[in-house]
Amino acid sequence: MKDTTIALASQNSICGLYKENLSKCIKLSTEASEKGASLILFPEMNLTGYASGKKLIDIARPISTELIDTLQDISSKESITIVAGLAHLDADNKIYASQFAVMPDKKLFIYKKIHTAPPEKKFLSSGNKIKTCHDKKNNLSFAIQLCYDAHFPQLATLMALKGADLIMIPHASPRGTSEEKYQSWMRHLTARAFDNSVYIAACNQAGKNCNGLSFPAVSMIIGPDGKVVSKKTDNKEGLLISKLSGSALDSIRSHRMKYFLPNLRDDLY
Repeated sequence: MKDTTIALASQNSICGLYKENLSKCIKLSTEASEKGASLILFPEMNLTGYASGKKLIDIARPISTELIDTLQDISSKESITIVAGLAHLDADNKIYASQFAVMPDKKLFIYKKIHTAPPEKKFLSSGNKIKTCHDKKNNLSFAIQLCYDAHFPQLATLMALKGADLIMIPHASPRGTSEEKYQSWMRHLTARAFDNSVYIAACNQAGKNCNGLSFPAVSMIIGPDGKVVSKKTDNKEGLLISKLSGSALDSIRSHRMKYFLPNLRDDLY
């Protein structure tokens, strides 16, 4: 991968206010591009707001041609890959937590959350495809997980084995302060990066969502050595701008003792 400037958005997404949330997504994408970013990551369900109960039925919507065209226009105009999410009413009439990426070359990538959290299972269906995507603009391969997915180490390893340089993990994780959420993420997200020699980018929704939940705004980048590259824990809506270093990734992956995946005993497990 080449050096890439990435923006992580902590967005205040009001549950059910799709048009307002989309407008804010466009504004933040433009701002990120103006600050030099060529990739922006938004939190889980940033376009619809987050819900885990019956409210999901009311707010879920398709990944429509109109939505994709709107964001691809911004992506092409600003030369930035946009990674956004929603409560996704799919063609099978099931609801998924989905995150999708639109790229300046009109490429579209969709990920459906594989591990739904216990409070979500009654209303959210689970995806079943582990995929990576090559972003031509940034010359990197990425994968996406969503929130609860991050607690399953095997998923990150499979994504790394499929070629991911970067795993993006958008969250809609309520409760606590920004610092408390950051410390919680430090317990497992650093391991996902270190064990698999990948970058990890994680961001959370911000503030009250008018559906009884409040989200501590936090964003962070972890390098392939498991160390924090940058973080934002000020509990405010906004952007964290950071650089992913291609040479840092190459350095880890060319070191015979620091790159573990080539020595995985896949004949045993």
